[in-house]
Amino acid sequence: MLVNFALFEGVTQLDLTGPYEVLVRAPGFQCELVAKQAAPVRSDRGLMLVPTTTIAQASPCDLLVVPGGPGTDAALVDPEWIAFVREQAKQARWVFGICTGSLLLGAAGLLHGRRASGHWLARDLLTQFDAIPMDDRTTIDGKYFTSGGVTAGIDMALRVVANVLDQEAAEQIQLQIEYDPEPPFVGGTPFTARPEIIARCRSAGAQRRRLREVAVHEAAQRLALEWSRQ
Repeated sequence: MLVNFALFEGVTQLDLTGPYEVLVRAPGFQCELVAKQAAPVRSDRGLMLVPTTTIAQASPCDLLVVPGGPGTDAALVDPEWIAFVREQAKQARWVFGICTGSLLLGAAGLLHGRRASGHWLARDLLTQFDAIPMDDRTTIDGKYFTSGGVTAGIDMALRVVANVLDQEAAEQIQLQIEYDPEPPFVGGTPFTARPEIIARCRSAGAQRRRLREVAVHEAAQRLALEWSRQ
């Protein structure tokens, strides 16, 4: 069972390492970190991640995992990443998008007419790729598994294991990593957070939102042009 993780500059490391911790423990799963080059890749907060293979050398996978992060914005308009995600997804039995990784799946033309989750500050942008944004923490539509921001990737990774193997395997991994969250505060979603905290988040992310809107618009235009030529 080959699992390819897309590893691009500016990825949010927990988007990748959370699901990786779950999936690498699943019996028979082989996880690869796929980057453009073999050199270490810097996450959005500076953690260096070491690829195990490159786009040029990566084998077709059973499960494609696409994390998110600020680096998604550049990947959305990068023909090399778009081609990699599209071709890998076509051959994969399952595709897993985390956080704003859902936008990259959308830019590759994979979510047309499909329901998809994503980070709450960006999931409305999925409509530009003809996807249906969902407020759910995790969403399954056919072979596509998508999740909300950062920590939701762990939840969905456990659901992936349950779907690919069985629930007992997923429960065993959940216990092994002692995953039983007890957040200290109420407010981990925009539906439960206090208005002033939501405002703080929106203000802190305003510049990133502007950059993301530009990238999504460009990616959506490219995709629409491709579709019009088919």
